[in-house]
Amino acid sequence: MQSLRYALVAYVKGPVGEFVENLRRELHPELPHFAAHLTLLPPRPLRGTESAALQVLAGICGRTEPFEVTLGGMDSFAPTTPTVYIRVAYGAVRMCELHEQLNTQALEFVEEWAYIPHLTIVKMPSETAAVEALRTAGERWQEYVGSRRVLLDRLTFVREESLNCWVDLAPVMLGGSLVTP
Repeated sequence: MQSLRYALVAYVKGPVGEFVENLRRELHPELPHFAAHLTLLPPRPLRGTESAALQVLAGICGRTEPFEVTLGGMDSFAPTTPTVYIRVAYGAVRMCELHEQLNTQALEFVEEWAYIPHLTIVKMPSETAAVEALRTAGERWQEYVGSRRVLLDRLTFVREESLNCWVDLAPVMLGGSLVTP
C-alpha cells in the first residue's frame, strides 16, 4: 500500500478563484475539479501522526500573522513538468519563509523541486500542450479585471485519499489557534 500524502493549502475564493477554476476547466476539461489554491506545503508523507502534524501547524501558524499576496504573471514549469501557473509576485518571500518554517518535525520532507510560490492553473499531458495552454491562459489573465490580491489568513491541512482526490482534514488559522472541524 502506498503511504498517504498530506499538504497544506490556502484556498483562493472570490472572483480570482472562480477565474482560475473556470480557466482550468476550459484548458483541460477532462481533469477532475480542484478548488483554486496556493500551496504552502506540497504533497508529502508524514514523519509521525496526523495529530503531531496538526500540533506543528497550530504552533507555527498561530505565531504567524495573516498576510496578503498579489498574483503576478502566467508562467510554466515546462520542460521540467508541463504545468501552467500564476506566479506569486508580492508576498512570495513570506510564503517561502512560512514554507521553510513548516517543513519541520512531523511535516519535514525533502522535496523533489525547489519551492516556488504559485497558483497552479493546470498540468497538461505534454510540453506542447502546456505551451498552448500558457498562451491561452496569458491572454485570459490579461483580460481579467478583478483584484489579484489574496489574503492568507486561513490554511487547510489536506490528505490525498486516492489519485487526484484530496480531503480537507482541518482548517488552520494564521495568528490564531487550530479551528475544530
